[in-house]
Amino acid sequence: MTQPVLIVEDDQMQRQMLATLMKRKLDFGSCEAENGREALRILEADTSKTIKLIILDLDMPVMGGMETLGILSQKYPSIPVIMLTGNKDIEPAVQAMKLGAIDFLTKPYEGDRMMVTVKNALKISILSKEVSRLKSEKEGTFTFENLIGHDGGLLPIINIGRKAAASDIPVLITGETGTGKEVFSEAIHGEGGRAGKPFIAVNCGAIPAQLVESTLFGHEKGSFTGATEKVIGKFREAEGGTIFLDEVGELPLDTQVKLLRVLQQKEVEPVGSGKPVPVNVRVISATNRDLEKEVEEGNFREDLFFRLNVLQIELPPLRERREDITTLASHFIERFCVNEGGVPKDLSKAMETKLTNHDWPGNVRQLENTISRAMVVSDGNVLDIEDFAALFSGAGQPTANASQNFTQKQQDIRVISSDGDFKTVDDIEREAMDIALEHFGRNITQAAKALGMAKSTFYKKIKGANM
Repeated sequence: MTQPVLIVEDDQMQRQMLATLMKRKLDFGSCEAENGREALRILEADTSKTIKLIILDLDMPVMGGMETLGILSQKYPSIPVIMLTGNKDIEPAVQAMKLGAIDFLTKPYEGDRMMVTVKNALKISILSKEVSRLKSEKEGTFTFENLIGHDGGLLPIINIGRKAAASDIPVLITGETGTGKEVFSEAIHGEGGRAGKPFIAVNCGAIPAQLVESTLFGHEKGSFTGATEKVIGKFREAEGGTIFLDEVGELPLDTQVKLLRVLQQKEVEPVGSGKPVPVNVRVISATNRDLEKEVEEGNFREDLFFRLNVLQIELPPLRERREDITTLASHFIERFCVNEGGVPKDLSKAMETKLTNHDWPGNVRQLENTISRAMVVSDGNVLDIEDFAALFSGAGQPTANASQNFTQKQQDIRVISSDGDFKTVDDIEREAMDIALEHFGRNITQAAKALGMAKSTFYKKIKGANM
């Protein structure tokens, strides 16, 4: 078991009482320090960043609590600190809160009050980290430092990514499904000269064929049936920033011609306009297809491929960056707590080993889904092997073959039926639901969430279609 709580207290009996309380009530391990200087040494040695909370006494020899707190707020601002004191004077409490302490408790404290304070401190900590991440994404300042694995398994690729960020050339990101191509493109944008400008992500495979052109390039009001208002399109939304074309290999050939013109002329022509509009955007695209093979088979234009593939970056699958797995798992545990509430749970050592040795055919996305499932089914404060039964039994998780079948079936979804007629919206929806069910091993909750549909609605539609 890791030791997420650092207890800094000069009284040995007080340290032992706190450690016992953490273990009995929250199943948290703890490490101990007699003074602030020793605590700082422990934190410096904690390279895996397992310490998630510090309980710090105010009055200690060598280095007292207030001096230690000042250093902690500078060097370890993301770790929440709870201050303890035997002094009932309010002034130190005010000063400690100004320096960044989450709470201030007076000894002797009640065990239940301590547990509430610990849980609140952990929640506030993970919420602040998630808010910071979301803020950087919204402001277009998400960088490689925000990526888990930036100093581990992703380091060689990030070195290439930073070179890409330093220029404005088109980048093609390749790799298996679920490797994090969109988030990597956000980091390229956030470290480049367009940081702070719009970052617009478009899933080319999710746009109905007849709407691709208007979605990307815009349309005038009344230019086609259903065009009830003017739309500027994704390229103009990204003006001054970056447009990310995910699943670019899914674009129809006629749209590929127009995209090529946009890249060459740096202008778009909205549907129904007849007049080009200049655009200033950087293009980053991504695919899990072999575009060179698609070119050979006539499914993708060679000239467009060369335009998009000025610099290719291939993201490694999770099985090739195993050193990042436990850190990613901890991140997904915290994200689950932000979205669903609750206190972060620890991973047992045996479970860490199991996760690290697993091959993860669905990559980072599969790991996140697996952690979310374990958080739901777990009754304890430590995630152990029994909480991941579905992963090791194969239920609800895509195997390598299933992932390939899913990708192939995904490519077969078309708006036009085999007899040349348009499919109904209901037919297309049923196909998407069927694919999601297959991908998630008939798990309705995960399939509904992936499609952005309420579970009850999904279930009713399944019953109606007898899927």
